[in-house]
Amino acid sequence: MSQTAGGRTGEFMNVTEILEKLVSFDSVVGRPNGVIVSWICDYLAAHGIESQVIAGPEGDRSNLFATIGPADVGGYILSGHMDVVPADVSEWTSSPFSLRREGDKLFGRGTTDMKGYLAAALAAVPELAGAKLRRPIHLAFSYDEEAGCRGVPHLIARLPALCAPPQGAIIGEPSNMRAVLAHKGKAAVRVTIRGRAGHSSRPDLGLNAIHAMAEVLNAAIGEATRLTQSPFDTAFEPAYSSLQAGVISGGKAINIVPDICALELEARAISGVDPSALLWPIRETAEGLRAAGFAVEWDEMSAYPALALSAQSPLVHLVADLTGVTPLSAVSYGTEAGLYQAAGIDALICGPGDIGRAHKPDEFILESELVACQRFIEALGARCAA
Repeated sequence: MSQTAGGRTGEFMNVTEILEKLVSFDSVVGRPNGVIVSWICDYLAAHGIESQVIAGPEGDRSNLFATIGPADVGGYILSGHMDVVPADVSEWTSSPFSLRREGDKLFGRGTTDMKGYLAAALAAVPELAGAKLRRPIHLAFSYDEEAGCRGVPHLIARLPALCAPPQGAIIGEPSNMRAVLAHKGKAAVRVTIRGRAGHSSRPDLGLNAIHAMAEVLNAAIGEATRLTQSPFDTAFEPAYSSLQAGVISGGKAINIVPDICALELEARAISGVDPSALLWPIRETAEGLRAAGFAVEWDEMSAYPALALSAQSPLVHLVADLTGVTPLSAVSYGTEAGLYQAAGIDALICGPGDIGRAHKPDEFILESELVACQRFIEALGARCAA
């Protein structure tokens, strides 16, 4: 049976103690996550819950899936990611991977995004496991969400073999425990232009990759400007799809014709718009450089669809009833919810904390927010037992 840092067994841990343990795992996106996965498996096993570890193609990180109650009837998925964004220790008041309390505030990397939700779900396990659930509650914990939802597609693909078709998925990204019905989709790519190096005194003998990339960058800027005109969906801020260049690199020295330049682009699309399609005009511009002798590489870094759940969905009514809060129509950030919906599962966002605290130094969550989320999950369990 697992032990906490304080020596107590997993069976008797409260939500804050569980969060303290989860924060202590340096589960930064893109790194192996076996330690946090093993600890959660041990915790669940202490309550008689079997876990399915679903490895990703990377070979060193995994998703985790567990069912509480009967797996052969439709139930609800509690979805969250185990990875966190990196933390620059020099910018933090205390260690980002050691939970620090100041009154009701609990500081640490991932407290809000989104180990707080995982802690609340795990803290609810004893109550759920002791109830006679007629409909199951599934725990679906993913990896590398912060790299563009790379882990959860492997988990979703396995769902038909793991459980009956779910009635809904609740993605616990920080939303102040308010149901969110829509978010934008995203696609990110890296375009690499390869030319020919040479001495800067003879630019005629080289192929300047940076100059060539300027055409691609100008195309991206033009598309970004065009997208501000239409179409619009006022549920989002901004009310239009967007596109931006985020990273550019190339060149070795001022007196060398640069033979390589790379540009990273992202598009964020309102509901009903394919985010990858927003990048097609830029790709056409890049591919056109081949005629001038340049080599062009176009690599997709990540992609996930937008979420658009009807306000009439039974899942919306259920979550609104349990939280007592009117749902929010949309947010501009992205989550795994769109992938669940694309797989035919109604999905929405509802989790503790505020997105404004995420990805920042001294990230924190309120202990009262954790308790409220745990009570929400336990109330969901009571509905599933009725």
